Amino acid sequence: MLSKLTSNPKNDILSGLTVALALVPEAVAFAFVAGIDPMVGLYGAFMMGIVTSLIGGRPGMISGATGAMAVVMVHLIQRGNQVGLELLSPIDNLGLYWLFFTLLIVGVIQASAGFLKLGKFVRLIPHPVMMGFVNGLAIVIFLSQLGMFKETVNGEKLWINGSELALMLLLVALTMSIMFLLPKITKKVPSALVAILVIAMLTIFGGLDVSTVGSFIHEGGGSGLQGTLPSFQSDIFSIIYTMTGEWSMIISTAFLLAAVGLIESLMTLNLVDEITNSRGSGNRECIAQGTANIINGLFGGMGGCAMIGQSIINVNSGGRGRLSGIIAAMALLSFILFGAPLIEQIPIASLVGVMFMVVIGTFAWSSFRILNKIPLSDTVVLITVSAVTVWQDLAIAVIVGVVMSALVFAWKNATMIRARKVIKNDGTKVYEIWGPLFFGSVQTFNTKFDPENDPEMIEIDFIESKVSDHSAIEALRNVANKYLDLGKNVRLTHLSEDCKAMLLKRNPEFETIIEHSVDDPRYYVMTDLIDKEI
Repeated sequence: MLSKLTSNPKNDILSGLTVALALVPEAVAFAFVAGIDPMVGLYGAFMMGIVTSLIGGRPGMISGATGAMAVVMVHLIQRGNQVGLELLSPIDNLGLYWLFFTLLIVGVIQASAGFLKLGKFVRLIPHPVMMGFVNGLAIVIFLSQLGMFKETVNGEKLWINGSELALMLLLVALTMSIMFLLPKITKKVPSALVAILVIAMLTIFGGLDVSTVGSFIHEGGGSGLQGTLPSFQSDIFSIIYTMTGEWSMIISTAFLLAAVGLIESLMTLNLVDEITNSRGSGNRECIAQGTANIINGLFGGMGGCAMIGQSIINVNSGGRGRLSGIIAAMALLSFILFGAPLIEQIPIASLVGVMFMVVIGTFAWSSFRILNKIPLSDTVVLITVSAVTVWQDLAIAVIVGVVMSALVFAWKNATMIRARKVIKNDGTKVYEIWGPLFFGSVQTFNTKFDPENDPEMIEIDFIESKVSDHSAIEALRNVANKYLDLGKNVRLTHLSEDCKAMLLKRNPEFETIIEHSVDDPRYYVMTDLIDKEI
């Protein structure tokens, strides 16, 4: 059984413990962003982590409560809390209960995407979009850590300064130095775990007054790692009744959360694939993410998705099997239930140092070297995706990048259609079409023919072309009809089977002009064939 979970138990266990330590402040911070109790974020991170580790499509990938989803949740929670206060019999934490119901819908959407095998489409994301994504995300992770350099004074967040800032920077630098130098000496233990333990012992036994996990939670309004999940204080039907006037908001939020969660998870899966030189299953990951969010909705967790920072910490620390994610989730639960006093003493500076090293490892530094070597359009896409990731969020950035890349591709291929003209011995004029025929190239395609002046016998050969969409089918149908209306004979050769089917569905009489041959092209989607093997 263990062999199915890991090929290297020691590395997976140690890396899992390292990740668990990094999960605590992240889950707490994102819970504060969403406006909910830290315990909801911590339990949500545990449930996301354990479920996706057991049944997910990418061993070694870590899931938990994330900032990308937290910023989407906050508006729903605020609206729910507002409605709860306006009721004749007020309901506390109504926004949180709305979130739980919304997560059930999110889970169904995400799992459905997996069952419908939509996960493979992430592999259509262009490389410039992928590079822009990791660069933007690295900047977002860096900026999120800057909040750890603030303290709450009279309810207001202020930057620390003086000796407090100097000590914080020193500890961060020491953490990063250990993580940089230790792998050069030995790789038998995760450098991140060693760095966290060294800084913790240094501050505890040295009596240094620094910000810790415990002080961070208390300053944010929490009561520490020891606590309980909120329970339903009102009848469940009363809570559902409050949602009846807000279904449009709930459904739209659910679809947005599902999209953000899947995009971030599948992009992280792709990145881990590249780091580990292995391949995960996007469809299986969709099902796992959906299942985890349904469980969060049922049992009162925050929900979430894959976490790129913790995933990179895990794989770089040697965690490649499912056991690493299981250990991370179980360790997180153990911290909450049994180890709270110890975990609360961990200095925030050590965790910030770990995340700064993640930033350095995540950022695609090679993008600076290739900016003047790749097409200008790819450069624009890369920079735009990075900027939009920082300015808005990951989902919007990826959509913008894919749309930009698709438009550039369509524009370039619109001018690639060619028609070589050949006259056979029997007087038949052959148009040998080269290049893709699709909505962008149909106008150029139409200009290649001269029905009025062409001879009586015409052959249009598609052996070097692909008829790609409905616009292309219509263009081909119109050209053929022009020849037929003039009483001329036209033959369509080397069409793919799907193209023939679409043409005959619209014009059954075309059966007489379509030539069938054993060397007609057959096209397959490679990801379909690969996914069947996984």
